[in-house]
Amino acid sequence: MKKTLIIIGVIVLIIALYVWTSFNGLVSMKEGVTAQWQQVETDYQRRFDLIPNLVESVKGAMKQEESIFTAIADARTRYSGAQTASDRALAAGQVETAFGRLLVVMENYPTLKSIETVQNLMTQLEGTENRIGVARQRYNDGVRVYETTIKRFPKSVIASMFGFDDINYFEADSGAENAPKVNF
Repeated sequence: MKKTLIIIGVIVLIIALYVWTSFNGLVSMKEGVTAQWQQVETDYQRRFDLIPNLVESVKGAMKQEESIFTAIADARTRYSGAQTASDRALAAGQVETAFGRLLVVMENYPTLKSIETVQNLMTQLEGTENRIGVARQRYNDGVRVYETTIKRFPKSVIASMFGFDDINYFEADSGAENAPKVNF
């Protein structure tokens, strides 16, 4: 009888340790994904800080492209007011679309490229866009690992017991695969 109680105690202890370590592992993964999203947002903020400077530099040389500048400002405002990661990703996609239109305009005005301020800001924005791409990839990698973990048995049982919910991947806006078009 004493041996049976010891065996049952050891089994309960092993199960408890597994649940404990699994829970802590899931918490760490979820926090890692959250941290990666914060990096994406940090890079977005850098972009949003640089874009107005570029816009103002370009505005000085081009008054007729007001709709692009308005679209960029509106998209930045929507991003600032977004409450969820999905809403922020959608708003960031709208900024990218408007920014893409601005780049097309700049391609059509070679004199803009020769302005040193514009060149410097474009270089900084290119670097920022690369950072954003890397941060998004890392975020999606973290989401993939987390999602795989919470959906595989037996951790799926522990994840559902403790409320570990799905996290959305970052996805590009529909139509993002098309190059922006600007008509003069």
